[in-house]
Amino acid sequence: MIRAAPLLLLSALAGCGEAAPTVIDGSSPAAFARTTGIARNELPYADRLTFDEALRTAGGRRFARRDSDGLARTSFDGLTAAEVVAEQRSHEEAAAPDQEEP
Repeated sequence: MIRAAPLLLLSALAGCGEAAPTVIDGSSPAAFARTTGIARNELPYADRLTFDEALRTAGGRRFARRDSDGLARTSFDGLTAAEVVAEQRSHEEAAAPDQEEP
């Protein structure tokens, strides 16, 4: 039994890794605010401004809808902060004019 104790301890510790990233919950304004705040804090500092910009500009992406907060909740519901950043960068690249080398 004593020989099995270290093995059991190692097995228990093997399950202790990094926590899964927070998934944004767009089911209500309160849940959205809470989960986006937590998810934002999981990002590297360099990605936080991109994340913030994605949340601010969600209303301007689709048909200039007036309820930009509701659209942000719908658009980002179920995503992680890293996925929001990747989506924002994709939109920025698509909107940038093609730059050709001289």
